[in-house]
Amino acid sequence: MTHPSTPGFEHDMFDQPAALELCASMPLPPGIATLDLTRFDRIILTGMGSSDFMTSPLELHLARRGLPVWRLQTSRLLEMPELITPKTLLWVTSQSGRSGEVVALLERVPLGQRGMVVATTNDPESPLALGADHVIRLYSGSEATVSSKSYLNSLAALYRILGCWDKRPDDTVVADIFNTADGLRAAIAAPSTAVAALAGRALAAPHPRFALIGAGSDAATALTGALILKEAAKVAAEGYVGGAFRHGPMELAGPGMTALLFGTGADDDITLKQLARDLAKTGSLVVAVSPKAYEGAEHIAVPDGSDFGRLAHAMLVVQQLSVGLAREAGLVPGEFRFGQKITAQL
Repeated sequence: MTHPSTPGFEHDMFDQPAALELCASMPLPPGIATLDLTRFDRIILTGMGSSDFMTSPLELHLARRGLPVWRLQTSRLLEMPELITPKTLLWVTSQSGRSGEVVALLERVPLGQRGMVVATTNDPESPLALGADHVIRLYSGSEATVSSKSYLNSLAALYRILGCWDKRPDDTVVADIFNTADGLRAAIAAPSTAVAALAGRALAAPHPRFALIGAGSDAATALTGALILKEAAKVAAEGYVGGAFRHGPMELAGPGMTALLFGTGADDDITLKQLARDLAKTGSLVVAVSPKAYEGAEHIAVPDGSDFGRLAHAMLVVQQLSVGLAREAGLVPGEFRFGQKITAQL
């Protein structure tokens, strides 16, 4: 049970397991599991913020199948609407379905030019849902502030769709989502002491700053995680995909840098393994949020099961860290100071 004074962001965090179970119990939209992706000349994945980043696993899946997939922020796509042709599959993710960029895109690209539109959204009556051919509902309910339930539910829905495309029984995938929800419920009930301690250590360092680095599907956690730390805890945090951190940002390493590494910890994860060693030598605080540890890094373990389970538990670590950082700084976790839940302005 939570105290009535618990901030809305934390309430939403506590509600994530139940929201996941509801999402997993609902049927997928008809036709999405058998969608012929080869009929399109391009597949454009678009969204803003976490709605963009969470499609990284889908991007990887389609690219590995040799399909012409592009992932573009909707604000960027608005600059090049001619990329959308009658043979384009446009996959738009927006929790509200009412983000300013999404509404503008639908207004600027005529119906006859859109090809097929797949919408991932929580609101079936939103402009996005009403303008789509297939609607993937999130069933995440309302959110007070920073994305939490909607992000994990988006990952879960995507995980089920990828499972269908890979010919995995949906019952098996759904069972995995329920098992992950149970694991998250336990992790929420007994928060990690290592995560709580990390918040204090990170902010006690000189000029505290955060780098979140992910490989493969875990790039979604790194990119979204940095956004969550900025929104929920008001700290300087940036997300990077693998070796991109070496191209410039490496000069920010050293005392005061907290580097969070998201991956599997597998032997073939060469990039993160080497980064862990090199960052530790600079005096950075290096923490691996992964099933297996990286040499030179402290370790916060997450389950070594499905991709979905790993990504969900790693995101909970980020959420709990953001709460700890906010409290250390005397802030209300997740409280907006200048923004708002739905960004309607372009």
